[in-house]
Amino acid sequence: MEDAKQAVQATKSLAHQIATSLQQEIVQGTLSVEARLPSEAEIAQRFGVSQPTVREALKILAAKKLVRSKRGPNGGVFVNAPSLTAASQMLQEMTTWFVGLGVFGLNEIVEARLLLGRTCVQLAAERATKEDLETIEATLEAFERDDISDEEFCRLDVAFHHAIAQATGNNELRFIMLVVNDSLIPATNMISFRFRERGRVVSLHADILEALRARDASAATAAFEELIAYQSSVYEKALSARQGDGAQRQEA
Repeated sequence: MEDAKQAVQATKSLAHQIATSLQQEIVQGTLSVEARLPSEAEIAQRFGVSQPTVREALKILAAKKLVRSKRGPNGGVFVNAPSLTAASQMLQEMTTWFVGLGVFGLNEIVEARLLLGRTCVQLAAERATKEDLETIEATLEAFERDDISDEEFCRLDVAFHHAIAQATGNNELRFIMLVVNDSLIPATNMISFRFRERGRVVSLHADILEALRARDASAATAAFEELIAYQSSVYEKALSARQGDGAQRQEA
């Protein structure tokens, strides 16, 4: 039994080593986008391992969205094109975990969103295209429905800020904001939604859009700063209420 466990652990260790090696080749461009990887037999021969070990390594790469499998006569395992969404999703999961554990405090969350978001609205005021503005406006129109759940409201809130990041025309900044918006906004909304006035949030969103249309970076920044200040105050109320509830339960 012990020998079997050790064999499984050894296979997993080798699989991770092979996956790391292939990942480096993908990142460095040795294996280019859409290129087909060598067969399992060829990879096994190269690394001196069994094909099941190679299969485990390919599963690791597939889980990271670095490769995909295709069946048929022209099938095989191919290198995926880079995806900002897929990459941000991995970072988002880690960021959400850190928020839940309290590794990121309220002040840090507010500061990060304020500094990065301020840059986004300033660039968007300068660079937003007609299509960008239409996308931002579409998220605001979706808020007008009466039957929006708290989860849907949060999703639209995230979509609004994603649209602004898209309007910056800077893909690296957009990638960073995908992580920030997808993790920090839901994490704080989950705590503060009972104390939030939806109309206030939507009104500030509209102020930001109006400033972007006018190419007024100062007004857009001011509206965004007011939005973050309001959300911060709501979050603080929610935390205070949660602490009060916790104290009452302990007394009971």
